[in-house]
Amino acid sequence: MAYRDEFEQGAKERPETAKGGQPVQAPEPVQAPSEAPSQAAEPKARKKGFGKKPVILAILAAALGFGGYEGYHWWTDGRFMVSTDDAYVQADITILSAKISGYVASVAVTNNQSVKAGDLIAKIDDGDYRLALQSAKDKLATQQSAIVRLGRQIEAGRASALQAESQVVSAQAEAERAEGDYARQQQLARSDYTSRAALENAKAARDRANADVKSAQAAVAAAQANVEVLSAQKNEGERLAAEYQTAVDKAERDLSFTEIRAPLDGVIGNKAVEVGTYVQPGARLAALVPLTSVHVDANFKETQLASLQPGQTVHVKVDAFPDSDIVGTVESVSPAAGAVFSLLPPENATGNFTKIVQRVPVRVAVKPEVAQQGLLRPGLSVVVDVDTRTGAHPAKTASIKE
Repeated sequence: MAYRDEFEQGAKERPETAKGGQPVQAPEPVQAPSEAPSQAAEPKARKKGFGKKPVILAILAAALGFGGYEGYHWWTDGRFMVSTDDAYVQADITILSAKISGYVASVAVTNNQSVKAGDLIAKIDDGDYRLALQSAKDKLATQQSAIVRLGRQIEAGRASALQAESQVVSAQAEAERAEGDYARQQQLARSDYTSRAALENAKAARDRANADVKSAQAAVAAAQANVEVLSAQKNEGERLAAEYQTAVDKAERDLSFTEIRAPLDGVIGNKAVEVGTYVQPGARLAALVPLTSVHVDANFKETQLASLQPGQTVHVKVDAFPDSDIVGTVESVSPAAGAVFSLLPPENATGNFTKIVQRVPVRVAVKPEVAQQGLLRPGLSVVVDVDTRTGAHPAKTASIKE
């Protein structure tokens, strides 16, 4: 009996074999479905589905709120703004250059140094220019002495003319006396109260007196002509002295050009000169950037120009200062598109044509107090937003943002 029980037990533990000799696994016992797990899983599923709904609703509410805010912002403000990011800070940069040639004796500035109008930038060796000035002054002094000498000669000539005029008067008096003597001798000769010789002597004295009058008159004319010649020489000398004075002024001006000074307030940049450099007229020494008078050049599309007018308020955002909001004003609009002023303007009269939206520069003025801070540097990128509701004649139609 015990042996039978062991045999049955072993038969249960051994796997069944199929006809091919391969063992066959016994099927696992199938348990009856239980309702308890499904009942437990149902509340979890309901709980999980119920937890997603508030999140979805919150997302939808946030999206609707954000969309509503953006729509309201566009309706009340955005549709009136004309924007472009093709804008840069600009300034009227002055290029400092030499007016004369020479060796640079000293340089008083460095790059990025602030200077005031009249400050010394560089100095050129002035030895040759001082000698030229002294030479011009010496020539002028010599000519002025010649003018003084001519003046004295004119005075002497006038005195000679006065003396000649007095001699004319004396000769005329003598001629009148001689004429009277001759007339008396003629009357005496008719009455035979005088000799023939006395009559002839009276006639000779009369003729001699008349000749003396003419000689005195000629002396007066010569003295007056001499005065006129001396006056002309003096006038010529004065003109030559004026030329010498111009040469002196030019030499002084050339000497002043040995000192290159700042024409206005600004910051030195791109310095290209050192001590000992030989410079020629027009040679570039440095650039002077007036940071207190910067402006913005914004390149708007041609389709945006209808709403732009001078005087409109502009909001400028500088990339270098993302938290800043600089307020400016539309100052002017360029008379032509930027492509027209390029080195090689486009020529569209060809067989193949592709229309490209052109850009027109618009100048935006920055408030003086903002420019005086010196933060805006030429070349910085900015974003420009023009409020078309402002200005003398606000735009009636809304403009689309770029």
